[in-house]
Amino acid sequence: MSLAPVAQPSFDDLGTHLSQVTFCVVDLETTGGGKDSCITEIGAVKVRGGEILGEFQTLVRPEVPIPPMIQVLTGITNQMVASAPRLDDALPRFATFSAGCVMVAHNAPFDIGFLRRGHELLSLPWPRPHVVDTVAVARQVMPAEEVRNCKLSTLAAHFGATTIPNHRALSDARATVDVLHALLERVGNLGVHTLEDLSEMTARVSPDRRAKRGWAKAAPEAPGVYWFVHDGLDADQRPRTEVLYVGKSTHLRRRVRSYFSAAEKRSRIHEMVRVATGVQFLECATSLEAEVRELRMIASHSPRYNRRSKNQHRQIWLKLTREAFPRLSAVRRVTDESATHWGPFTSMDAAQEAAMVLQEAFRLRQCTTRLSARTPSADCALREMGRCSAPCLLGDGVAAHAVAVEEVQRAWDSDARGVLRSARERLTKLVAAERYEEAGVLTSRLQHFHATSVRHHRVRSIAACRQLVAAAPVAGGWDIHVIRHGRLAAASFARTPMVQAVAAEAVASAATVVAPPGGMPACTHEEAERVAAWLETPGVRLLDTDGEWSWPVNAGLPADRLAGELLGDAAPALVSDLEFGAAHGQSVHVV
Repeated sequence: MSLAPVAQPSFDDLGTHLSQVTFCVVDLETTGGGKDSCITEIGAVKVRGGEILGEFQTLVRPEVPIPPMIQVLTGITNQMVASAPRLDDALPRFATFSAGCVMVAHNAPFDIGFLRRGHELLSLPWPRPHVVDTVAVARQVMPAEEVRNCKLSTLAAHFGATTIPNHRALSDARATVDVLHALLERVGNLGVHTLEDLSEMTARVSPDRRAKRGWAKAAPEAPGVYWFVHDGLDADQRPRTEVLYVGKSTHLRRRVRSYFSAAEKRSRIHEMVRVATGVQFLECATSLEAEVRELRMIASHSPRYNRRSKNQHRQIWLKLTREAFPRLSAVRRVTDESATHWGPFTSMDAAQEAAMVLQEAFRLRQCTTRLSARTPSADCALREMGRCSAPCLLGDGVAAHAVAVEEVQRAWDSDARGVLRSARERLTKLVAAERYEEAGVLTSRLQHFHATSVRHHRVRSIAACRQLVAAAPVAGGWDIHVIRHGRLAAASFARTPMVQAVAAEAVASAATVVAPPGGMPACTHEEAERVAAWLETPGVRLLDTDGEWSWPVNAGLPADRLAGELLGDAAPALVSDLEFGAAHGQSVHVV
């Protein structure tokens, strides 16, 4: 890990060098500037590395007469184009001439717009070429005190072009070639040497951002983690390095380079790059290792310009309280009695929504009153509404509430179907009554419950395994990971013949991981979920297991079974009704 110096990167590092680019400098003459105007002449010069490779010129017979003013301006008359080829002949020939080239024009939106419109008119595929506008380049590099404007005639005279532009397509294209070469010489003095650099300049990427693109040179062409830093002084005037932003990539050099280009649009990242004094890198053996290290660095440094993954430790759980008549409570910490906890949720609102689903499904009590198992208490309106078994009265509700607690525990531990089935009748009635918004709220809650059930069990399952050694095929070999109690303990890359040997080395060098209490993973849940997602990708091979990697089959149902449990035999009809409601402006989520 080292601070990347500000240095001029090589041309290979940053893109296609301008000397290797084939430009097609084009100019059009038309019957006017309106949308009904037609092309009357096409002129173009193909050039690379300062050498002219070819020229193209043709008059085009337009579909409308050339206005007298345009005839005077261009010298192209109706008689001159009377025997000229039509657009359906001229344009395909020009498309062949310019194929694969970077298009250049002076005031490119005008010329390129006519070419694109011509392709559409003839039903020809538009090749979407890279376009350079010499007007845009000139406005970036030509001081106002040096030239009075950026017209082609002004620039051609200023740079001493060998051809004087005269509103004829080929002459203007030849003049534009000279202007292009003069402008490229100017931008070369500003450190613009590649086509990508030129695009950044015309896209008005600020000079201070462009000046820092040399930082990308030190980045490897491999997966890894990068972080932008700011070197400054703390309150006591001591040197301090602040981590501003952490990211990961499968190709570090390309990703870091993008921060200094027009591809980066986020305003806060523009500010971050402006503040940064350097960028550091850590090459990783695999993409998963890069993901995990990014999460750990964000959790450790809480960089001010990162938005995601900054609150990995702030999680909410639902807990069955330990009292005479247990109820659901949202808590921020899991105790050793993990069997009474379920989650996690990313917000208190999400936890409350899940609690509501369980309470409605099993008539679990919702009040927060401390109830006695010996002395009856006054009941509330929920009993009269049939939404609570009223254990507070110490009658039949005591046994009913005990069954409800068992059902909640079963839904958490092994079988989510009871929760889904409990809503079937209500959902059917809501859809039949065309109360689609309420049906949408209900299905959304159930979807969140189901997603939490899947998350809960997939993380618990890998957390229970003392060690998993797995490999996945990638280009050129295999990614190998050692996972202990859900935490990534080692990562390696191996060529195909060396998989077993490299895996053994990875196990031997893997970090020691102590099993945390309560069946929790030995890392954040977000890291465990990333690891679980990798284990579940197609092609992953388990090389060794120490523990049981499994979870209940009914804890996370596939989509078709999920719809069946929720909607029963009427699933196709109800889904159709729900979709009808959504199509007519109702707020609805179809399971």
